[in-house]
Amino acid sequence: MPDKQLYIETFGCQMNVNDSERIVTMLADLGYAPTNDPSDAGMILLNTCSVRGGAEEKVYKRLENLRIYKRDGKSQIIGVGGCVAQQEGEALLRKFPYLDLVFGTHNLHLLPDMVRDAERGERRSETGFIDNDRRLDLFPSIKGQSRLSRFVTVMQGCDNFCSYCIVPFVRGREISRRSADILAEVRQLADEGVMEVVLLGQNVNSYGLKTASEPTFAELIRQVADVTGIERIRFTTSHPKDMSDELIACFGDVPKLCGQMHLPAQSGSDAVLKRMKRGYTRDSYLEKVRKLKAVRPGMVITGDMIVGFPGETEEDFELTLTLMAEVRYIDLFSFVYSPRPGTKAAELAEELTRGQKIERLERLQERQRGITREISRSYLGTLQKVMVEGEGKRPGQLSGKADSGRIVNFSADSGLIGSFVDVRIIQAYQNSLLGELV
Repeated sequence: MPDKQLYIETFGCQMNVNDSERIVTMLADLGYAPTNDPSDAGMILLNTCSVRGGAEEKVYKRLENLRIYKRDGKSQIIGVGGCVAQQEGEALLRKFPYLDLVFGTHNLHLLPDMVRDAERGERRSETGFIDNDRRLDLFPSIKGQSRLSRFVTVMQGCDNFCSYCIVPFVRGREISRRSADILAEVRQLADEGVMEVVLLGQNVNSYGLKTASEPTFAELIRQVADVTGIERIRFTTSHPKDMSDELIACFGDVPKLCGQMHLPAQSGSDAVLKRMKRGYTRDSYLEKVRKLKAVRPGMVITGDMIVGFPGETEEDFELTLTLMAEVRYIDLFSFVYSPRPGTKAAELAEELTRGQKIERLERLQERQRGITREISRSYLGTLQKVMVEGEGKRPGQLSGKADSGRIVNFSADSGLIGSFVDVRIIQAYQNSLLGELV
């Protein structure tokens, strides 16, 4: 039935992708089936991000566009979840009169009841925080999604309070999930045919540090690696301040742990890092990168950079460019600084114009494109072990990930989906590789 179809649009990070998967599971019990066409849907949900001002603006523009689904007698339910919902709360209901429900980052478990209320024409907002160790028990397991790679939440929230970051205000303080529950979920996923797990949290490096009875994150990785059927382990996201030598050692002696790490630097200047309250220096960051590459030959690093932070000089920006040259990120997510409400950085005076920030961002991104091209070309002629996840975009092609996380496309029979194969790389592109089956 069209009125029982769900269209969900996800903004931002992998944590939101994971939350959207949970939403699909929960609302399936109410009879809602996912659709890719909002015009066919009885319910439209936006799962939002407010980490950057641009991401938040996209949400508001999208909400304005959704007004058409309340015209001409149409009765679609429209809701907003995620970080923008947590940040704005009931104000969203006032700003968008055609909005039916608003649910914050800690309130996914209330969504079925909120949807029932919306079906009766009742509008509702729920954005309360649940800051105790039972919070993660309220979120349901993800069902009915047969994929080789799945997210597994290990912790939520962040205690670092970097001066620019809104995450602690919209996701709450750090809470680690019980390791017994994590391992039980991983075993269940392995029984379902999952071969790769991505351990997920706002700052996975600090997993377990608040609870003496729980393992460290490095110990947790080793326990996950012992689960039969799991062949690859990845994780995100990591705060450099909290990355231990114990965790670095895992990349050398846990073969299932993939040789790719997301390690956001945000700036290459000590002066800027201090104003950001990041808790590390340029040299200490580079030392961690050197250790990672020493224990794991071929290790690739991805990262984040903020351009135009208050007080950033041309010299500070040049230090960021030289940091990029030393680290040689395979991919870099870079953004112009935008002040977020309630953060300490929002109180700092900005000296750069929007145009100056954009000019620096373009220079940085051009530099990164060159580094990425060089790294991609270095794979030419190499043999890559690829986990075959599905069909490629071109007829007759399959697609999968190498250990580095790079997408590899190659021609082969679809019967290889769900297996590991060796592929020799014959062409390198900016964001993917082309190979031939060995």
